[in-house]
Amino acid sequence: MFSSTGSFQTLSFAAAALLLCATEAIAAGAKASAEAQTRYRQEMAVCASGQSNQDLATCRLEARNALAEARRGGLTGSPDGAYSISARQRCSAHTGIDRDACEARMRGEGSIAGSVAGGGILRESVTVIPAK
Repeated sequence: MFSSTGSFQTLSFAAAALLLCATEAIAAGAKASAEAQTRYRQEMAVCASGQSNQDLATCRLEARNALAEARRGGLTGSPDGAYSISARQRCSAHTGIDRDACEARMRGEGSIAGSVAGGGILRESVTVIPAK
């Protein structure tokens, strides 16, 4: 036998659950949008201060593009994670102790000189190998 009261309660429960999920999704989207807007303002401040390694027009364009991509949900990965992957790929050309030294330099060990704006970054580490 079919009970209309039971069906109504089940339907009410399902509607309430759907409303709760939708509310959480909207809140998460609003938080992500607010974070993207905050990051955009910070990037624009860096552009205006002249601290970026780009001319003003390019810097502003990149900041606007990053904001648009964040709103589309395309900037979900960690920049640090992408940097680590790139560094490991860069060091994969070496083997043995050279590879270990390369990975150490990419982690920030040793000395670092130069800048991207100046044409490049020189990473140097010294490994002492005892005489045989």
